[in-house]
Amino acid sequence: MKFTAKALFLATVFAFSALTLSACSPEVGSKEWCEDMKEKPKGDWSANEAADFAKSCVLN
Repeated sequence: MKFTAKALFLATVFAFSALTLSACSPEVGSKEWCEDMKEKPKGDWSANEAADFAKSCVLN
């Protein structure tokens, strides 16, 4: 199987992007996530984020 330089480049960019994006946000409920949520304006929280925050960061 022969790959072109463009195909290899695109595959590398895609793999790097996927790894980078998946590593950016901490797991919901983790200490890091709770700290991030404390810094995020409460008006920007979704209903799910507010519920997760209450369960994981307040009631824990």
